[in-house]
Amino acid sequence: MEQYVDGYLIPVPADRLDDYRELARKAGAIWREHGALAFWECVGDDLDAPGMVSFRAAAAAGPDEVVMFSWIVFASRADRDRINAAVMADPRIQAMPPEDMPFDCQRMAFGGFIPIVVG
Repeated sequence: MEQYVDGYLIPVPADRLDDYRELARKAGAIWREHGALAFWECVGDDLDAPGMVSFRAAAAAGPDEVVMFSWIVFASRADRDRINAAVMADPRIQAMPPEDMPFDCQRMAFGGFIPIVVG
């Protein structure tokens, strides 16, 4: 089965985590309504493995920020493109202006990924 994954790494002010959780809950429901197969939002817990790049460093998170590791699964890249376009045009997403987000959108890392091992 072909699938496609959008991945995100997001620094979020710790005092805005509840706001982020609520936003993610709403956004996840919208993505799934439009056809996403899965929507995950995870908050960092164990991020500083010795001898490896820290997720905190990769996200450029400050001392008062938490790191979110998130992904959305789609059936294919074509489905991802179609679903993301529909989500961005959805009036519920349009009602969420960037300046009201509980994080700085310009600091979010994003990429699309082709799974090579799933299990």
